[in-house]
Amino acid sequence: MISLENIRAAAENLKGVSVHTPLMKNENLSERFAAQVYLKREDLQPVRSYKLRGAYHKISSLSENGAKSGVVCASAGNHAQGVAFACRKLNINAVIYMPVTTRAQKIKQVKLFGKEHIEVVLKGDTFDDAYNEALQYSQTKNAVFVHPFDDESVISGQGTVGLEILEDTKEPIDYIFFPVGGGGLAAGVATVFKQLSPETKLIGVEPEGAASMKTSLENGKNTALTDIDKFVDGAAVKRVGDKTFEICQKLLDEVIAVPEGKVCSTILRLYNEEAIVVEPAGALSIAALDLYRTQLEGKNVVCIVSGSNNDITRMEEIKERSLMFEGLKHYFIIKFPQRPGALKEFVNDVLGAQDDITYFQFTKKNNREDGPAVVGIELKSHSDLGTLEEKMKNKKISYQHLNEQKELFTHLIL
Repeated sequence: MISLENIRAAAENLKGVSVHTPLMKNENLSERFAAQVYLKREDLQPVRSYKLRGAYHKISSLSENGAKSGVVCASAGNHAQGVAFACRKLNINAVIYMPVTTRAQKIKQVKLFGKEHIEVVLKGDTFDDAYNEALQYSQTKNAVFVHPFDDESVISGQGTVGLEILEDTKEPIDYIFFPVGGGGLAAGVATVFKQLSPETKLIGVEPEGAASMKTSLENGKNTALTDIDKFVDGAAVKRVGDKTFEICQKLLDEVIAVPEGKVCSTILRLYNEEAIVVEPAGALSIAALDLYRTQLEGKNVVCIVSGSNNDITRMEEIKERSLMFEGLKHYFIIKFPQRPGALKEFVNDVLGAQDDITYFQFTKKNNREDGPAVVGIELKSHSDLGTLEEKMKNKKISYQHLNEQKELFTHLIL
């Protein structure tokens, strides 16, 4: 277990490096949930995520010989930026392994923070691939491996978030929600709260498509997932850390999973209502509030906004996932009769006045009575789906609804 003394030492070590980020009451969320909802704005760190804390504390604690050998890490983005920032600050060289699939924006940011002190190496399709490459490099080059979460110094650094929250609030905190990827932030913050605010309910939040901590807790042992949805890239790992699992198993009250579409709706709402830009992992804690609505009334609630490294090119995908989650965007395979006027009849007689075709893919086939088209339709209200399907049935239109057919949807649409 991590000691509170180690976390306090990390806080001293981080002075003048990481920012003591604000704990801000959010009026809209407070009104929506009839509670006092506060946001811990780790998106305002110099590297726009809390990852700087653990990375700097780990690297700055290296011996002189360890520093001379350089460091190596693996990351899908935020940890890499923390390591890069720390290495430039400490004048230490680093090799940073990132998946080939990492977005260009994150690679550019890593190079910007590290300058001449870092080398970025792209290897593999997933974090786990990059992780294995980084471990091999560490062994062959004798470089210090800086783990993104399963390291006592890293956990202690992340735990300083919890110290700041308790320092900045005068009222007892009833609930705190934090994202869970590998578990470093959860383990550190939980260590602080269980000792200094034991009555606070500690709720970890994972993306539904990568619920590795939740699965492990349910199984009673650290369990690797065979396949994950990598959309919430800052919190999508196949296997959490052994140290972090042990701590979270003992300290967390609950870990819940939130659908990726719900995360997307939260991102858009924060942007439109609060002018706050967050990455998918940064929205997890707020996205979970709806699942606790009845318990939160009248309570003091803290959500850790973990980061804001969001690539603007992802916004169309975020909007699409949000619309589908809200039941406003639907895709169908529709068999149209191969005769003039068939599509016009569909538009006039089946679509509602406010329904909008946003996607249409059709190739006319010879010697066939009908031809399938993939059609995307955006509705004004989720309740309009029943009316749309009823009209298609009345017109004897043969169709398949693709939204719930994941493999077919992925093949035809994504």
